Amino acid sequence: KMAEKQEEPSNAQNGEPDNAEEGEGKKKKVKREDLPPFEIVTGERLPAIFFKFQFRNVEYSSGRNKTFLCYVVETPGKEPATCRGYLEDEHAAAHAEMAFLNTILPRCEAGARCSVTWYVSSSPCVGCAERIADTLRRNKALQLTINVGRLFMWDQPDVQAALRGMKAAGCKLRIMKPQDFEYVWQNFVEQEEGEEAKSFVPWEDIQENFQYYEEKLAEIL
Repeated sequence: KMAEKQEEPSNAQNGEPDNAEEGEGKKKKVKREDLPPFEIVTGERLPAIFFKFQFRNVEYSSGRNKTFLCYVVETPGKEPATCRGYLEDEHAAAHAEMAFLNTILPRCEAGARCSVTWYVSSSPCVGCAERIADTLRRNKALQLTINVGRLFMWDQPDVQAALRGMKAAGCKLRIMKPQDFEYVWQNFVEQEEGEEAKSFVPWEDIQENFQYYEEKLAEIL
């Protein structure tokens, strides 16, 4: 099966790629208790090395035990506003999805129409999916579209039920197409200092993996 597999954290737990995939990348290790629950970065771009490793729509998620969530919040009206940024969860309990709901979403005016689009490295866990569904049921003015690179533990019945619950609550859940990865690269990934913007280079099997996950999501929903 191609179900996403959670494995023991490697150096990739800090957003660094495994050596076998992206080359050497050694960092001084940080004690878990010194890490914040999550890191919030607004109006800035994530490092390219994090994007290339964490967003890759691979079969198995070896070492990919962080969630990167890029968001666009659009508030229409007389003075339409758009804000964007990205969240990245750390080693404590809080997940990036929860961080958004707890810290970014409250900035939107209560009752005002609000359109939110996420580009996430993998789909939500059961707890986050249930919180998302509950938020949508409570706030009818909120429109949420979630584009995911990979499906998290898609073969587990409780995960499947949680994804269906999000859909029933009005969430639009989609698998990221190659064009979506390119959009994230252009809008949320920082380039090396002093370099001109590099064009997005699709990895091998990006289209095949998108089609596979899209079929699985259609079966679940």
